[in-house]
Amino acid sequence: MTFGVPRPDKIDYYAQVAEAGRDYKRQVLAALDLRPGLTVLDVGCGPGTDLPAMAEAVGSSGAVLGVDTEPAMVEEAGRRVAGTPRISVRLGDAHALPLAESSVDRVRADRMVQHVADPAAVFAELHRVLRPGGLACVAEPDWDSLVVDPGELSTNRAFNRFVCSTMVRNATVGRSLPRLALGAGFEVLDVSVATPVFRDFEAADKILGLSRNTERAVRAGHLDRAAGEQWLAALASGPFLAASMVFIGVFAKPAA
Repeated sequence: MTFGVPRPDKIDYYAQVAEAGRDYKRQVLAALDLRPGLTVLDVGCGPGTDLPAMAEAVGSSGAVLGVDTEPAMVEEAGRRVAGTPRISVRLGDAHALPLAESSVDRVRADRMVQHVADPAAVFAELHRVLRPGGLACVAEPDWDSLVVDPGELSTNRAFNRFVCSTMVRNATVGRSLPRLALGAGFEVLDVSVATPVFRDFEAADKILGLSRNTERAVRAGHLDRAAGEQWLAALASGPFLAASMVFIGVFAKPAA
C-alpha cells in the first residue's frame, strides 16, 4: 500500500469537506433559524463555500459577514461573493473578532474551534459580538470517534491517538461544546450529533487523511510500519466503511 498521499490544496480540500458534510451543514443552517433582515457572522468562513446559502436565507434586507484568519481564504471568499453586495469578507482572528459588541444576530462556527489556540476565548468572542437573544451554532468533530472497517482495531485506535495528540490542536473539542458555551455565558438550547459515513476508501482518504497521517504516525514512531501498511491495504481492499461524529451545538445569548 502506498503511503503519504499528498495533502490536497486547501481550497480544494474545503470543497471536498463541504460535499462530504452537506447533510450536517444543512442541520447547522436550519439550527441558525435565519430570517430576512438578520445579520449573520461566519467565523472561519474559509473560501466562502457556505456564505451564499446564508445570504439567500437573510434576503436583500439582511447581511452576511465572513471572517477568516488566512489571507488566501479571505481573498478566495471575496472573489466568490464579489457579485453579492450583502456579503462581505474580512481578515480577522476568532480570538479578537473585528466587530463591535452586540453587532450580529447569528453566528456560525463550522469546524474551526478544533484549530484555535484558546477555545474558551473564542466562545467569549462569539458571545460578545452577538446581540441579546441571538443564536450561535457551532459544529465540531471528535477525531477520537473515527471508526473504520476492515482492518485491525488496534491500528485504528493507534491512528486516532496519533491524530488527536499530534495532528489536530483540539481534536476532541466537539464533546466540550456545551461546557465551553456555558462558561461563556450562553444558554444551551440543543446538542446533537451528525455522523458522516464514507463507503469509498479513496473519498475517505482525501477527507480523513488516512494514508498521509499513517505515514506521519510511522515516521513519528507512533505506529509500526508493517502494521500501518497492513491496515491501509485492508481498508483499500474493501468493502470499506468509515464514520466519525460531528457535534452540533445551538446556543443562545440571554436576552437583556
